[in-house]
Amino acid sequence: MGAVLQALAASTLRTLGVMVVVLATAVAVAVSLFKLSVFGALALYFVVWWTLLFVILPLRNQVESDPARMVPGQDPGAPASPRLREKAILTSLLASVVFLVTIQVFELAGL
Repeated sequence: MGAVLQALAASTLRTLGVMVVVLATAVAVAVSLFKLSVFGALALYFVVWWTLLFVILPLRNQVESDPARMVPGQDPGAPASPRLREKAILTSLLASVVFLVTIQVFELAGL
């Protein structure tokens, strides 16, 4: 899974493409199966995605341990390699699952 995620996050453009495909798929399922409006589905997906982003951001972070690579003014707890593109894709995938489960659990047909 890690190698596939790294390949999908190889560039910013590829990362954005993957995120748009995941978003479009989740919204299409929500609109067709659960009768949500497109705007309502996008709004709910955005809230779920943004919330999960803050859950996923701190995962697998390692602080910079090499003093030679520290930049003046850098926070000593800043991650050496934050892997933000990978985390954006992971957030999109997890948000899609949580989004679809949320729609099933709550009656949101009027949204």
